[in-house]
Amino acid sequence: MSSLVVVGAQWGDEGKGKLVDYLTSNADLVIRFQGGNNAGHTLNVDGVETKLRLIPSGILHDGTQCLIGAGVVFNSEVLLSEMGQLADVGKKVDPSRIVLDRDAHLILPYHEAIDMAREERRGKDKIGTTGRGIGPTYEDRANRSGVRAAELLKLDELRVKLEKTIEEKNLYLRTVLESERQVTWDEVWGVVERAAERLVPHLGNVSLMLHEARLAEKRIVFEGAQGTLLDQMHGTVPFVTSSNTISGAVLTGCGTGPRSIDHILGVAKAYCTRVGSGPFPTELEDATGDFLREKGGEFGTVTGRPRRCGWFDAVAMKRAVRLNGIDSLAITKLDVLSGVEKLQICINYHLNGEKVDDVPSLASDLESVEPEYLTFDGWEADLTQARKWHHLPQEARFYLSTLSEIVGCPISVVSVGPERQSTLFSSGGNFIRNFLV
Repeated sequence: MSSLVVVGAQWGDEGKGKLVDYLTSNADLVIRFQGGNNAGHTLNVDGVETKLRLIPSGILHDGTQCLIGAGVVFNSEVLLSEMGQLADVGKKVDPSRIVLDRDAHLILPYHEAIDMAREERRGKDKIGTTGRGIGPTYEDRANRSGVRAAELLKLDELRVKLEKTIEEKNLYLRTVLESERQVTWDEVWGVVERAAERLVPHLGNVSLMLHEARLAEKRIVFEGAQGTLLDQMHGTVPFVTSSNTISGAVLTGCGTGPRSIDHILGVAKAYCTRVGSGPFPTELEDATGDFLREKGGEFGTVTGRPRRCGWFDAVAMKRAVRLNGIDSLAITKLDVLSGVEKLQICINYHLNGEKVDDVPSLASDLESVEPEYLTFDGWEADLTQARKWHHLPQEARFYLSTLSEIVGCPISVVSVGPERQSTLFSSGGNFIRNFLV
């Protein structure tokens, strides 16, 4: 058995979907372990673009079984729509192919209503939530009032539970949030009935399936959503998501032990991006930032919102390497940097004139840090046709080797384009190479 965790090492949108698609070419199982449909992965294969929000990115490989772990909160309407779109292009999406953990929690219309009402109430202090109901669903999971997928098997019991819940949620919307948003019984129950009708055949015990896969020595990929710096506990609070995005969430999100993980691959862009509000020390609010956004196509898969762009942040990356126990890095979108005359990497933060040894805990402090940079010569060459490490210009290889040395983590993979073949391996990428064989 060989297992690999693919986790975002920045603020999300690092290109994990492309890497998972590539790495699952010879995998038996791929498991999404946290998050919901607030995060999207875009795959480009043979010129065809596929956008996924809940189904793991290994779905395009017919021999790979796709599992959605208990750590995921799922919108059944989105999941069914995604399955339908895949079926329309000839992909097999039956219960033998897609398994939803029985303990995953269901997002319902009142979760979305609460999410949007809260953001509206914040006014200028919005945190940038997508309004998909992710946070309120995780809250219900924490206070033991959520709806698990297994409850779709017993609709009579669920009906009694939801009658009381809907009344409480509408009261909260009306009196606490002072919102005109309300949800109806028919609206909520319609979602539940469609989910029960279509998704019950897909329910399974992901923890047990993983245990049996390990005993059978199968190859497993764990797929994360979003990124380390958005982790609910260790990220740039309060501008974070509502789940744990770091590699440790694999254990709780899938119901498996730490010895089931063989390698942790952190994915990071060759620069940084962030969507929505929150501190961003290396942000470029100038022509270079605009260049990176346009050339890199930096617009959200789910929301379409333009991403903020900035220089690579090695201080934040050191934190990501430590929090995840990253064994090696995959650097994506290196090709986007072609044509930038001078490149920079942030190597230190200074706060109130003093160097700080880690990303500050408080958002107000992170907003105030002054980044210290190393400057590099850029390159003009188009990298999109490079297929071997030595095809990269000397300046690009120097940029990568210095980045690796600063963050204290080897780089095993570099991506120079959205297609599968635009993936290069370094001499230190032996685990990844062997995983693909």
